[in-house]
Amino acid sequence: MWLFMLLVVALTVSGSSSVCPCVQEELCRPVQHEHEFEVFVFDVGGKAWKFYDWSHVTTIAAFGKYDAELMCYAHSKGARLVLKGDVPLSDIVDATKRTAWIAEKLNLAKSQFMDGINLDIEQAVEESSPEYYALTALVRETTETFHKEIPGSQVSFDVAWSPKCIDKRCYDYKVIADSCDLVFVMSYDEQSQIWGECIAMANAPLNQTLTGYDQYLGLKIDSKKLVMGVPWYGYDYTCLNLTKEGICTISKVPFRGAPCSDASGKQIPYSTIMKQINSSTSGRLWDEIQLAPYYNYKDGKGNNHQVWYDDPDSISLKAVYVGQRSLRGIGMWNGNLLDYSNDPVAQQQSAEMWNALIPKTNVHL
Repeated sequence: MWLFMLLVVALTVSGSSSVCPCVQEELCRPVQHEHEFEVFVFDVGGKAWKFYDWSHVTTIAAFGKYDAELMCYAHSKGARLVLKGDVPLSDIVDATKRTAWIAEKLNLAKSQFMDGINLDIEQAVEESSPEYYALTALVRETTETFHKEIPGSQVSFDVAWSPKCIDKRCYDYKVIADSCDLVFVMSYDEQSQIWGECIAMANAPLNQTLTGYDQYLGLKIDSKKLVMGVPWYGYDYTCLNLTKEGICTISKVPFRGAPCSDASGKQIPYSTIMKQINSSTSGRLWDEIQLAPYYNYKDGKGNNHQVWYDDPDSISLKAVYVGQRSLRGIGMWNGNLLDYSNDPVAQQQSAEMWNALIPKTNVHL
């Protein structure tokens, strides 16, 4: 009896006993087609994916509860569905524990008929530390294992907007990029460490964003490994003082050594921003230096707020760079943040955000 139970458990863990949940059996096969241009979408759960622009989507990173219906639909569109991979680095410094973690994720991907894994490990790491080498080994070993066990699978790794030890993330970026299929550059939260004046600024100012990519390319990382991440959300800051020139002073909230950070504000979805801007005190404003939109409003207590965000205009400028530098693609955090209701205005706004991801060939920076 015990032998039988162990066999059942082993089969369940390996995914061998999984039954395809799709109407068509072939939809449970891993996607092996390589897309020349990647549109990488983070999905945090729910059914918003039913309203995505699937003419663009190539990869969905499932950061919410597993949805078999989403897997079947993504595969029907030739798009990959990949796991979220997150683990405390202290847990995988030991090679045996690292191997066990990879095996666990592989078995989960197999049992759910998924197409790879997105490694989202945003922890502080000191250069040449045990964690530094363990992280590099984790990426290499995960890629080798997934490629061997799931033909055509994709392994991606998320990095900060710049390789310059942002938030104390001092990784071996070149080796990591060489060791996996895609590097998703999170070109947002770029005010996570504010070293200068503690004021509200753009979430992803254009020049700063593009400087980060120049730095990655300067490490001799293949441009075809880089996927540009853009934010579909903004930051709402309460102003301690709002000058006539529109400078919003914010409270000092330290982060990983910096005296000030965007943690002083709160993240708000693009869908909320599009509703709130109509009742703002300023309407949409455009910063010519940061090349980003923002607006001001007053809350019920009379406090001034300043909201910085990205819209089709600012995202299109970044997409131009993607095309010019032949990056592998573009993506966003996250696909759920648009208004997918039946409201015609919202539908138009959402369509414009999806279309902004595709580089226009006749525009120059």
